[in-house]
Amino acid sequence: MHRILVINCGSTSTKTAIFEDQNRVFDKEINHDMAYLSNFKKVTDQLEYRKKDVLESLKASEFSMEDIDAISCRGGLIGPIESGTYAVDENMIDALRNSKVDHASNLSGLIGYELSRGKIPVYTTDPVSVDEMDDIARISGLPDLERKSYSHALNMKMVGRMAAQEIGKKYEECNFVIAHLGGGISVAAHKHGRMVDVNNANDEGPFSPERTGEMPVGDIVKIAYSGKYTKDELKRRYVGHGGLISYLSTNDLRIALNLAKEDKKARVIVEAMAYQIAKGISEMATVLDGKVDAIVLTGGMSYSNEFIGIIRSYISKISLVLVMAGGHEMEALAMGTLRVLERKEKVKLYNQRSVKLNEKAV
Repeated sequence: MHRILVINCGSTSTKTAIFEDQNRVFDKEINHDMAYLSNFKKVTDQLEYRKKDVLESLKASEFSMEDIDAISCRGGLIGPIESGTYAVDENMIDALRNSKVDHASNLSGLIGYELSRGKIPVYTTDPVSVDEMDDIARISGLPDLERKSYSHALNMKMVGRMAAQEIGKKYEECNFVIAHLGGGISVAAHKHGRMVDVNNANDEGPFSPERTGEMPVGDIVKIAYSGKYTKDELKRRYVGHGGLISYLSTNDLRIALNLAKEDKKARVIVEAMAYQIAKGISEMATVLDGKVDAIVLTGGMSYSNEFIGIIRSYISKISLVLVMAGGHEMEALAMGTLRVLERKEKVKLYNQRSVKLNEKAV
């Protein structure tokens, strides 16, 4: 039996879990006060504060670090890399500390590495910067602005394996369109185990509860040069305060659906979000030449049968539709580590030089 500690730092929460092989035997989520977190100049400055949270959770579990065989951490923003499970080593730690993007996910590996004290192996699986895109999918329309792969890869890869099992195939044998429907939205074409195209969940695709998705470029240029907003203010408008919340003053789909029952404007906005998601799914079906084993809907919004019903009305003729509601990140991290521990998958090593070369290439 392998006992695995899972660490997942989000923008306002720290999640921990302990798995004994495939069985989750403990989990805890600590939610943080945004006002308190704002006292830290950089997100990575929260390292000691968040590490104490993990240690407190471990204490509540009645396990100690001596009982842990491996640590699995949410992947950070460390440049385009292949899918798989990576050792969190000195190379990766250096990249996490010096990441161009100061994001909470970078904390997970830093915490795990410190807790291991060089005695326990530390891994990460399928970070948001997983890049398996076909070259043709990188073309944007301007040579100096190429499309990038930033997505909910961890959850999508996990539900891809789950969907394959459900239809009696291996993930590497299947063609899926997978849509992660959360605060941000990723819609991806998975072709025989590779995510060959995906919208950048911050800049592209459907609008979501908190993000604008794709926008009319000409109008964005006008707004950017209007003098009304600073760079940071404008960025917050399209990531964090865009999408559903900008129209209905809520990022909660449940509240939006209730509003839609009485208010025509709210109904149109909710239906427009479902419409754009369905359109994105249809685009990715085209990427797969229409040969789609299943469309898989996942993420928090997929708990809503009403909302999923609107999406189904557009896409049901394309392929089988499977709903795997919620996020499966903790299981995905644990299972990625378990595959390595059981020698079913070879661990990968992070190479900063190859990442930099990849960044130049794309």
